[in-house]
Amino acid sequence: QVQLVESGGGLVQAGGSLRLSCAASGRTFSVYVMSWFRQVPGKQREFVGALSRSGGSTYHADSVKGRFTISRDNAKNMVYLQMNNLKPEDTAVYYCAADASPGTVVAGVRSRYEYDYWGQGTQVTVSS
Repeated sequence: QVQLVESGGGLVQAGGSLRLSCAASGRTFSVYVMSWFRQVPGKQREFVGALSRSGGSTYHADSVKGRFTISRDNAKNMVYLQMNNLKPEDTAVYYCAADASPGTVVAGVRSRYEYDYWGQGTQVTVSS
């Protein structure tokens, strides 16, 4: 089992940058495929990006491709989301998620239902 705690959210102007962090508990962090999702009130939770267990494979949603980068540091049990050139439509609560399935391959958009563990979320607000 793993517990996830996000941090780094806040208020930023359009065009600015933020770096979100997700701290994971437990000694088997490297077995999880990790992802970031985001959600605005009244809408479905949206996939942002996914990262393989080693960090060697990533996939980002089209809406953030070229602006956001997901990464991890297995030695520190950390996952990051670097967000550049932020837009008002990026405003949302951002969630870190872990998939414990050993057969998972990072190769495209992933459903929130594929994830076993979630953090509590961190708010990102981008002003125009």
